Amino acid sequence: MSVQPAHHPDQQPRVPRTPDGIAEALTGARRMAFYRELGQAPIDQAEQVLNRWWCEAEMDADPEQGRIIAAARAGTLPTVTMAEIIRLRRERGGELLGE
Repeated sequence: MSVQPAHHPDQQPRVPRTPDGIAEALTGARRMAFYRELGQAPIDQAEQVLNRWWCEAEMDADPEQGRIIAAARAGTLPTVTMAEIIRLRRERGGELLGE
């Protein structure tokens, strides 16, 4: 399995991690779907809804989105392994889940 980071660690997220920030980054039907899902979520699941939609909003707000999608479809998108991500996080002093 390989992954592509949404943004580099030294960059600030494009989308504020708030309900209004997420909604602002989404458009039309996606914004309404976000509000509907958040409004119907039990309180103990609201954070999960916000996290999922924040990821969606970050991708939607990426100015490179078209290029990234085209590269992924063409099989030319650069990727790294999870082992490499873990190694880099440890080198930079980042915490890993479960540690």
